[in-house]
Amino acid sequence: MRDTPKSNRLHVAIFGKRNAGKSSLINAITNQDIALVSNIAGTTTDPVYKSMELLPLGPVVIIDTAGLDDFGSLGKLRIKKAKEVMDKTDLALLVFDVSDSDFTLEIEWLNQLKERKIPVIGVINKIDLQNTADYKLLANLDIPLVKVSAKNKTNISELKEAINSCAPIDFERSTIVGDILKPKDTVVLVAPQDIQAPKGRLILPQVQVIRDVLDHDAMALTVKDNELESLLSVLNKKPDLVITDSQVFAKVNAIIPEDVQLTSFSILMARYKGDLDIFVKGARSIDSLKSGDKVLIAEACTHHPLEGDIARTKLPNWLKKYTNADLNITIKAGVDFSDDLSEYKLIIHCGACMFNRKQMMNRILKSESINVPITNFGIAIAHMNGILKRVTEVF
Repeated sequence: MRDTPKSNRLHVAIFGKRNAGKSSLINAITNQDIALVSNIAGTTTDPVYKSMELLPLGPVVIIDTAGLDDFGSLGKLRIKKAKEVMDKTDLALLVFDVSDSDFTLEIEWLNQLKERKIPVIGVINKIDLQNTADYKLLANLDIPLVKVSAKNKTNISELKEAINSCAPIDFERSTIVGDILKPKDTVVLVAPQDIQAPKGRLILPQVQVIRDVLDHDAMALTVKDNELESLLSVLNKKPDLVITDSQVFAKVNAIIPEDVQLTSFSILMARYKGDLDIFVKGARSIDSLKSGDKVLIAEACTHHPLEGDIARTKLPNWLKKYTNADLNITIKAGVDFSDDLSEYKLIIHCGACMFNRKQMMNRILKSESINVPITNFGIAIAHMNGILKRVTEVF
């Protein structure tokens, strides 16, 4: 459980005003002093993430955020960071301080969460206080309400039960590739180890796919692209599926027989984290790009780019060669995503292995809402190599 990547955990975010007891609540839920607690309003600045196991749900990430009523120039930035957390939130805990009497701001945020179709639990905190406001006013909010004292850990078990009951069951797909495999299938994984790969390790999508293949009783054989032909020559039958790194699509496509199913790690992640149909449609818009058009290339992780980086070197070069156009390309990494997407003619996103599905789907919905096409690294590369139909027909 402790080794489950953050991107595969249910993300539970805690929102509320300063000093509503959000940090005390996260400490009570985790039964650890994770978040700094103080009587001084605004103690929590940047979001605090805690990975834990919450039985019977399993692996989760609890996120503590700054106060919704923060003020000043720094306060506005903290609120912006708290709003960004909504993009990755699978379940929200909205904290109401019963010593308060004005819940206008909380209700405003509740409406924003509902607009994003995020399930919300209202947490009525500080019930240990003698002089409290009449919180019957909250009864008409149409959300589950749990009364707690985070300070005294009162009713925390009831809150955990509510989290278990309200958690969305579809926060991620149940499998990456297992639904297209049969037991005993032979799956060849082509995993070139370039200088961008972490030393001594496979990259996360490769590890996750191997595990998923094994979990579905199929057989995983992993080679570098230079050993692919040698592997095929010693197998007594053709593989049932070949999964490759998208960067060597052209090379692998030329080696693999036409009657063998072929796809890539990036395309599998596109389906696992996002919407494959939308990405395929978005890739076709590459054909209409012309000189001067702005293209956003977005990565989920923030790594130190080296020479030959796919987002900063390879993709821009392939795009310009394919379109024969002088494109204006912008690179964004991590949570840094343009506030105004309308200026772009196309968004090309990585496989998003470091994002949870909610975060990736929010980016897709934002682009779709303003009719900006969005696609994925692997799907874009396949389209430019003329093999998009082949590498997606397995689905």
